[in-house]
Amino acid sequence: MDWTEIIIKIPTEYIEKASDIANVAVPYGIYIEDYSDLEEGAREIAHIDLIDEELLSRDRSHGLIHIYINPEDNPAEALDYLSERYTAEGIPNTIETQSCSMEDWANNWKNYFMPLPIGERLLILPTWRENSVGGDRLVLNIDPGLAFGTGGHNTTRLCLEALERYVRNGDRMLDVGCGSGILSIAGLLLGCEKADGVDIDSLAVKTARENGALNGMTEPRLNIYHGDLVDKISGKYDIIAANIVADVIIRLCATVKNYMKESGLFIVSGIVDVREQDVLDAFGQTGLEVVERLTDGGWVCFVLKMR
Repeated sequence: MDWTEIIIKIPTEYIEKASDIANVAVPYGIYIEDYSDLEEGAREIAHIDLIDEELLSRDRSHGLIHIYINPEDNPAEALDYLSERYTAEGIPNTIETQSCSMEDWANNWKNYFMPLPIGERLLILPTWRENSVGGDRLVLNIDPGLAFGTGGHNTTRLCLEALERYVRNGDRMLDVGCGSGILSIAGLLLGCEKADGVDIDSLAVKTARENGALNGMTEPRLNIYHGDLVDKISGKYDIIAANIVADVIIRLCATVKNYMKESGLFIVSGIVDVREQDVLDAFGQTGLEVVERLTDGGWVCFVLKMR
C-alpha cells in the first residue's frame, strides 16, 4: 500500500511552531521547505552568492511542511489533529494530501538535507553531498535512513552543542535512544575514547552501526545495542546523552545515576517547553542538578550532574 503525504502550507513566521505541532502528530517522515532566508542561508552554509533561478522563484512568504504517514496508521486522525491544533493556535494553513510510495518518502527529503555546521567545531555532512563549507571543522558523515537524527532538528542540535562544550578527551559516553547514532559519533569526534549507544528500534541500531562505519568507528570503540533504555548497559560513564521525549526522560531519571561517574554529566533533550516543569520535578526527586539550560524554538535541553 502507498503511504500518504500531507502537505501543509504555512506563512513563514509560523513555520517553527507549526513544525513542532507536526512532529507531535507524526514523529517520523517530515521535512520542511522554507525559502524565506534563501540568500542569507546560501552565504552562511554554502558560501555562495549565485543561486539557481528555480530556487529564487520559490515563494518566500510561505513554507511547506511535508509529512508521510505509514499505511498502517490512520491519515485521517493526523489530518484532524493538525487542523484542530493549527486552528486553536491561530496558525493560517492549507492542507493537501496525496499518495506516494515508500521509496519516494525515504528519498524525497534528501533534496533538502544540506551540509550543516553545528556549534564551533562540527559539520554534519550527508553522504550524498560534498563538503561545501570547508574550514577545519570535524566532519561527521551521516546517512540517517529512516532513523531519527540528522542534526537539523532543534533537539539534536542542542545536544550536539552541549557535547561540544562538555566532552573531554578520554571520556566514556552513553547515548540512550541513539537513533541514527549522530550523538555517539559526535562524542567520539570530539574526544571520547569510547561510546555506547542503545535503541529499542532495530532499524535505528542497524543505521547507527552503518553511520559509525562511515566515520571509521566500529567495535570496540563504538558499540550499538538493541534494547530499551539501559537494560543492556553496564559500567559508569562520564557523559550520558538522551535525545528522546519528556516521559521517557522522566523514566530514565530514576536509574541514570547508577551509570554516571561521580563527576559525570547527563545531557537530555527532546523536551517541549510545556513539559519542562514535569522534567524539572523528576530531576529534583532523583538528585539531579541543572548545570546548564539550553533552548531553541520551543525545545529545551538540560546539562545535569548528581547533586
